[in-house]
Amino acid sequence: MTNPGPSPFRSTAEARRAFITTQAVKVFARGGYHATPVADVAEAAGISPAYVFRLFDGKLGLFLAALEHCHERILTTVGAVADAMPGEDPEAVLAAMGDAYAQLISDRDLLMLQVHALSAVDVPEIAATTRRGLERMISLLQDRAGASDQAAQQFVAYGQLCHLIVATGLTDAAGDGTPAPRWARVLTDGMAHPQAVAEADDVEADAVDGT
Repeated sequence: MTNPGPSPFRSTAEARRAFITTQAVKVFARGGYHATPVADVAEAAGISPAYVFRLFDGKLGLFLAALEHCHERILTTVGAVADAMPGEDPEAVLAAMGDAYAQLISDRDLLMLQVHALSAVDVPEIAATTRRGLERMISLLQDRAGASDQAAQQFVAYGQLCHLIVATGLTDAAGDGTPAPRWARVLTDGMAHPQAVAEADDVEADAVDGT
């Protein structure tokens, strides 16, 4: 008997589920879990709320899918960095992974969904998914980057500080483009974050151009 392959309906449903999940990331990133109705996600996806409920287990299932999507994107990106540096010193690998993560969270939706997840850990399923994401990150850091316990802890701690820097705009604490004040530089100096990485790239480009 020949294999009929996947049904067209299943393929369509899976594609639609993936699309809705990406829209859910954007919508939940703005309003968080508790304040965002499923109807808002459905509107962003151009479908009915009823169809969302056909594909996800309510609002909670939708939020968990969005959060897992973010975790997968992060792990795939930083994991690719580690895999591209076989045999390198773990400290160098972790630094490169940190730079990659800093660039990732220049996507404010990716950043804010994680922030909102922390604000909703009173929901057991969200707390469990958040812990699972951290577990996978620690495993990646140690198994594929060779990080020690202390280095893995520091990587995650710096990541949370990077969240704070980006979410609150500490590189432009005055909000008008003027240099950040000293108190903000205490938190940002030596940290890899999108603006700092972009500035470093500009300096490198200028050096290459001879300017």
